Amino acid sequence: MRSEGQVRFIKVSSRIQIIGASVVAALLLVWVLSLAGMAVSSYLASRDRLSLLHREATVAKSESRLEAYGADIGKVAEDLKRRQDFIDQVTQAHIGDLPKDQQVGETVSNSATESAETVKKVSAFIPEAAALAQIEARQLAFIEGLTRAADRRSAAAEARLVRLGLNPKAVLARLEDRSAQGGPLISLATSRDGSIDPRFQRFGLSLARMEALERSVAALPQAMPASLEYISSGFGYRPDPFTGGPDFHGGLDFKGPIGAPIYAAARGKVTFVGQRSGYGNVVEVDHGHGLLTRYAHMSGFRTRVGKEVIPGEMIGLIGNTGRSTGPHLHFEVRINDRPVNPRPFLEAVPNVLEKDSGNPAQRGR
Repeated sequence: MRSEGQVRFIKVSSRIQIIGASVVAALLLVWVLSLAGMAVSSYLASRDRLSLLHREATVAKSESRLEAYGADIGKVAEDLKRRQDFIDQVTQAHIGDLPKDQQVGETVSNSATESAETVKKVSAFIPEAAALAQIEARQLAFIEGLTRAADRRSAAAEARLVRLGLNPKAVLARLEDRSAQGGPLISLATSRDGSIDPRFQRFGLSLARMEALERSVAALPQAMPASLEYISSGFGYRPDPFTGGPDFHGGLDFKGPIGAPIYAAARGKVTFVGQRSGYGNVVEVDHGHGLLTRYAHMSGFRTRVGKEVIPGEMIGLIGNTGRSTGPHLHFEVRINDRPVNPRPFLEAVPNVLEKDSGNPAQRGR
């Protein structure tokens, strides 16, 4: 420091410098902690406010529903009625009118009389619950109608299986077989005590039965196994094309050029690809329940053992292998390894019933 022409010096020791720096650092730390404390406090206050608002909203919602039930049960019944109307309309649009009549032999319950009596008694003793009793009556009639519809579809599928020589009981036996089954327990109930109304249980069983039978019908041959020029040999008795003597022909022969595609007639699993005596190159498809289709005299294979095939999927090529007088497909349907007439299985396919005896020279086995 210069003062009146003289220079003076002030010395600050290291110790004093360290003390001063420490004081400044302490003040900065206090300031930072204060800011952090205020931020945390603000966050907690905001969180508490949001939690409180959420609880208030939840309580308000449940209280409003409770108030709706207590103040006007009629409005609640009206909501339930509208929901049942919606279910009825959608079901009618996609399934059609549910059967209300009771046919001979049907075992589905009919709650109409008892439900009407229930509505009458509730209306007399608990007038405010009369609308709920009416909805319950509609619900029972609805579930019984669905059960009748399922049972009638099952009967139609069962009749088709019987016409084709299949045993529906063998199909339904799977529903009773509980071997090789498992999974977590997910109980179904229609009452608070965990029990299930027998009418609803019957509905579930009817659906399971319908599903099993219709799945079996879906596995029946339903597609042409080859492009049809004509059927060169039918099922059953014929003169043998080689010897001229009596012969039983176990399938249908579809005449076609070598290399023309051969298709799976139904959904199933390929169980054999190779040669069989008299048949030449053969593919066999198992459709379950003892039903098997055989495709013979092929010139080439287009599938493999174990492959799951669908109707119309190419599995081979027409040929002239084995005991054959000309290129054709020999198509068999076998039930429990017994050949049956393929015609009933293919009756829905256009032109398959137009039998043409063809040129005897083209007949094969």
